Amino acid sequence: VQLQACGGGLVQAGGSLRLSCAASKRTSSNNAMAWFRQAPGKEREFVAAISWNGGVTDYADNVQGRFTISRNRANSAVALQMNSLKPEDTAVYYCAVSRFSYTGRSLTNFPYWGQGTLVTVSS
Repeated sequence: VQLQACGGGLVQAGGSLRLSCAASKRTSSNNAMAWFRQAPGKEREFVAAISWNGGVTDYADNVQGRFTISRNRANSAVALQMNSLKPEDTAVYYCAVSRFSYTGRSLTNFPYWGQGTLVTVSS
């Protein structure tokens, strides 16, 4: 299983970034996918998730209204559009594939992880 995330970078507060992640079709087309993030010295936290068909989405409270998760089942890709970025959004962002079609937020639901992409938001 391979997950390839990209799109991170340096942006000023209030700016936008779009993260993308491509997964092996065999393992992700019928599975929910999600984004997590981990800031320096902190635990990995849930950001957003999307069901296997894109019909159900879930967001952490601190990104609700600013971030949008979407997916393209044709190429097993998931994206995270991040707007109105804040310095506290600075972290390494990871995409993940759930073992379920509809997923909760627990890390244990996700057996497959990408390598992470760094997002830095300057004040």
